[in-house]
Amino acid sequence: MIEAPPSTAPPSALGRATTESSTGTARSRPRLNPPAAITGALFLAIIGLAIWYLARPEPLLVQGEVESTRIDIAARVSGRLARVPVVRGEDVAAGATLLVIDNPELVAGLHEAEAAKLIADAELSRINVGTRAEIVAQRKAEIDRGTADLTFAQQTYDRTRQLAASQFSPRAKLDQDTNALTLAHKRLDQANSAYQEAISGFTTEEHQIAQANVSKAAAKIETIKALVDQMTVVAPIASQVYQIPAEEGEVVTPGVPLLSLVDLADTWLGFSLREDLIAGLKLGDRFAVRIPALGDRAIVAEVRLIAAKGEYAGWRATRATGDFDLRTFAIRAYPVEKIDGLRPGMSVYADWTRRSP
Repeated sequence: MIEAPPSTAPPSALGRATTESSTGTARSRPRLNPPAAITGALFLAIIGLAIWYLARPEPLLVQGEVESTRIDIAARVSGRLARVPVVRGEDVAAGATLLVIDNPELVAGLHEAEAAKLIADAELSRINVGTRAEIVAQRKAEIDRGTADLTFAQQTYDRTRQLAASQFSPRAKLDQDTNALTLAHKRLDQANSAYQEAISGFTTEEHQIAQANVSKAAAKIETIKALVDQMTVVAPIASQVYQIPAEEGEVVTPGVPLLSLVDLADTWLGFSLREDLIAGLKLGDRFAVRIPALGDRAIVAEVRLIAAKGEYAGWRATRATGDFDLRTFAIRAYPVEKIDGLRPGMSVYADWTRRSP
């Protein structure tokens, strides 16, 4: 085995070569600076977020309000408000008593109409029965008396005529007896007519008049009774008492609202939108809505009404110089599902830029 000869290079030269080799390796691989890298990443993230924020579309929030069918209850009669058996916020069924009005004059008028109806009924019964037997007998007696008077007048006339022919009676006496005979004939004819009327009874026209009077009296009773029934005001539908502006003891007049009801079963979301915002919107469309009063709950509503508001309200000029105006439309959307706790007056809002549910 042959051993390598020992190095003859000096120690200083060998150390210098090792140092130069290490320095070259360090220069070829530079060290990473962590703080500079973190700063650069944050800078790039901020720039990216700024560009996204400026480029993203701005949301268009439209606000509406929950509405329900409202019924204003007014009295049809005047009087004093005697009793209000309901309180605000109370649920009432259809036909439940809401108000009681006191009007003694109207009640007295009903009693008077009922008395007039009794009179008309009695008159009709009298006509249907016909002439009483006592009246027929009286008319017959008048005929007999008229016959007797005529016989007496005829005899007196005959005697006076004979005396006048013999010149034993003045002409004036004959004329007087002649006139008495004529009057006796007339009275007998009148008695006969009265007797025939009593026998025949009342005419068809008189029956019709009596029947019409009964119907008239009955109609008057119905009219006044309808007003008396209105003294007790009842709920037309099942609803909830919303407002009671009247107080017990007040004098009320017809047509003045005394109480308001709301039908919570008929609740919708009302929006007022410019016509440029309803482009493409049609009946049956659905969109998402949020309700802050219910914890910002998201619901889906369906459009069932699109109607222009009156010309006096909701106009907006598109430019200050005013090329043309935009009208406001009323949008009525109904919740697709029943929402517990949804009440009139609550605010709702929707992102109109993405109104699809």
